[in-house]
Amino acid sequence: FQQFSDTGSRKEHVKITSEPKPGFLERLSETSGGMLIGLVTFLLAFYLLFTNEGRALRTAKSLDEGLSLVVPLDSIHSISQQNEGRLVHLAGALSTSKPLFDPSYGLSIQAVKLKRNVEMYQWVEYEDSKEYEEDGEIKKETKYSYNTEWKSEVVNSRNFDREIGHKNPSAMAVESFTVVSPNVQVGSFVLSKGLVDKIDDFKQLSLSHLEDPHADVTRREDYFYHSDNPRRPEVGDLRVSFFYAGLSGDDPHLGSADKVTVIARQRGDQLVPYHTKSGDVLEILYPGDLSVEEVFQKEHESNTMKTWALRAAGWLSMFVGISLMTRIFYTLVDWFPVVRDLVNVGLKAFAVCVASSLSLLTISVGWLFYRPLWALLLALLSIVPILVARSRVLPKKQQ
Repeated sequence: FQQFSDTGSRKEHVKITSEPKPGFLERLSETSGGMLIGLVTFLLAFYLLFTNEGRALRTAKSLDEGLSLVVPLDSIHSISQQNEGRLVHLAGALSTSKPLFDPSYGLSIQAVKLKRNVEMYQWVEYEDSKEYEEDGEIKKETKYSYNTEWKSEVVNSRNFDREIGHKNPSAMAVESFTVVSPNVQVGSFVLSKGLVDKIDDFKQLSLSHLEDPHADVTRREDYFYHSDNPRRPEVGDLRVSFFYAGLSGDDPHLGSADKVTVIARQRGDQLVPYHTKSGDVLEILYPGDLSVEEVFQKEHESNTMKTWALRAAGWLSMFVGISLMTRIFYTLVDWFPVVRDLVNVGLKAFAVCVASSLSLLTISVGWLFYRPLWALLLALLSIVPILVARSRVLPKKQQ
């Protein structure tokens, strides 16, 4: 069953499908497949948590090693042979040998990176579904709505539920690209590719001082439009914007060159990765003029944030895995609403307790070879969730 409506530029329709309510054996089969997925997720959580602790401690040790060895340079315009092969710290303005061009639009800029971003005006499909039971069947009501928007990627309208009236072009006449300067320096030192990759703070380039490059291209605000009427675009029209990162020369419209702080190994006139004894690589770049202590403090903070994010991801993976593996108990009693709800709450509480205990235990094992005392403390702490759960179960049994 379908209903159609048209609300200006936004069109929508509703489709209702139905299928018989799955039987017990069918639900049991689906649950068995979920148990296999849960087992894989459960095992992956152990790997993620264990390797994350080793990575975090190795990174922290490498940063401490780098802080103890780094040599601040007196000048960025002279190369001292005494620092050959050593970890050095320097700060200064970026410089490049040649400006970056986009001849198609008559644009040039002295920067490390220049990005052309092309968007096309296209139909976009949205869907909102809900399921409900009626007359012993599972019915699914899906609302499909269509709107025209600017998109950087081609939206394949062939996958739409209703392509008629919502057809998009299959490709863009103008392509996006990013061009990178082949030679980037700070003073007399040439940055490695890894350091250049870290210069990614893109800012949109103002086009107010530029003229229309072609007769069929119109500039409006900070966009070039391939459209007959930029105020009322049609499907298939294009608009082009530009972004730059690492301004490397004084510009009358953008200001002075960007300054960066670099910590890397000196090799001749090049700054390359430094390999620590712990097996990590130090190749650090931050915008602005920062001291050695500020740089390593930021790196430690970044390492801490990444460690906790991966710990949370590992715990969530373990919780999901346990929930899927124990889902079969819910399926066995889902004919009885009251019992089903109680079992569902119990299974979730069980998954939370076990996931918390096993996560802490895995983390403590990861620390075992690095910080044995902390590992023992975490191992003892991992017993707490199980003891709490057990203390609540015993009074209920007595009652």
